[in-house]
Amino acid sequence: MDTPATIEDFLRLDIRVGTIVDAQPFPEARKPSFRLWVDFGGALGVKRSAAQVTAHYAPDRLIGRQVMAVVNFPPRRIAGFDSEVLTLGVPDENGEVVLLRPDMRVPDGGKMY
Repeated sequence: MDTPATIEDFLRLDIRVGTIVDAQPFPEARKPSFRLWVDFGGALGVKRSAAQVTAHYAPDRLIGRQVMAVVNFPPRRIAGFDSEVLTLGVPDENGEVVLLRPDMRVPDGGKMY
């Protein structure tokens, strides 16, 4: 582990819940990925994310799923696609991404604390 993070470091991250409203294959990406459109409601609205989640998810099964994402990183251009938020996940036993989500339905845009 590197230098320990401080509570101030954590508080600088804006992690919110949103609902995936569209998911499309992303064949232009170097690693198997999907393009996601996630609705965070309110002022944030719909944001785009490139996510390497093809091992466990199909695009049509992602629509309507709530996810957690960091919404205050600068956008990253990935194979011509502006990824505006970082959708969060954890690795399974094979290193494939499993999405993080609340265990019950909550209002979109809710901030993690």
